[in-house]
Amino acid sequence: MPDDLDVVWKALSDPTRRSILDLLRQGPRTTTEIVETFPQLSRFGVMKHIDVLRDAALITTREEGRQRVNSLNVVPIRQIYERWVGKFEELWSSHLLRIKEIAENEAADSKSARSHKPDER
Repeated sequence: MPDDLDVVWKALSDPTRRSILDLLRQGPRTTTEIVETFPQLSRFGVMKHIDVLRDAALITTREEGRQRVNSLNVVPIRQIYERWVGKFEELWSSHLLRIKEIAENEAADSKSARSHKPDER
């Protein structure tokens, strides 16, 4: 049974698409502005990436005259966070706190042992 977020994961798996999302995090951009940000890619290539992001609902596009303005939609990313990160956050937090306690106890024991050693002169 495929997860509803599979298309989002697939879209996020590509570094160019993640770069496009980083760009859109700064604010809406026209398709032309996005294309110009990736001179190593063809216009067609960038537009295919935009289509994948749009299909995953990671970006929304509106028409303003003859231009298409693309904006970041954070809802699918939030859904991934809630589904995958949020559930494990408490688990990791408790493990990290335990590691911190062990390290602090070992440091305190080491300091105590050094202060109880007689001076060797």
